[in-house]
Amino acid sequence: MFNFPLQAKHWAGPLLVLALSLVLFVSEPASSQWLAYDRILIKSHQWWRLLSGNLLHTNANHLLLNGAGLLLLWALHGDYYRPGAYLGLLLGCGLGCGIGLYLFSPEMIWYVGLSGALHGLFVWGGGQDIRLGLRSGWLLMAGVWAKIGYEQWQGPSEEIASLIEASVAVDAHLYGAISGLLILAGQLCRTRFATNKETTYEKEL
Repeated sequence: MFNFPLQAKHWAGPLLVLALSLVLFVSEPASSQWLAYDRILIKSHQWWRLLSGNLLHTNANHLLLNGAGLLLLWALHGDYYRPGAYLGLLLGCGLGCGIGLYLFSPEMIWYVGLSGALHGLFVWGGGQDIRLGLRSGWLLMAGVWAKIGYEQWQGPSEEIASLIEASVAVDAHLYGAISGLLILAGQLCRTRFATNKETTYEKEL
């Protein structure tokens, strides 16, 4: 039987992100004017846009799609969430997405949306499942990378683009997923280092 992660420490982070996204959505067009990823303005040293653009959306459908993705990932991996760590993880994936777009996708002039960061969150969660020996983690990890590979090969979905009234930034999905993978790798290395250090200390005693 599937049990939802209903403790406050599990849902506080996703709820905060969802609430902030909603507040920024009802604050349009001012929020996009000041916070959207805009390559030209980023070149003018408005660096916060690399991160803040992740919390904006083109229309209500876009917000609902990303909100549904946020809730789905909470249902799958909410047991791993802690408010501070979750917000740091999402910040890292979002910032990695923005930096990736800026450095490697010069044709992307304007961008908003949480989907890139969500792909990173998905990869991180799948990695946690794998660490616990859950086979579902390998299936989730294979599925998300297959999706990303298909998008890079075939291009964005025209149906989704029509729904959100904007092009689907598939490169953002790629950079967000890579960011999630790098964060996961960093955590694994830190855990391995701490374990080795503890083992060495015990041997010295």
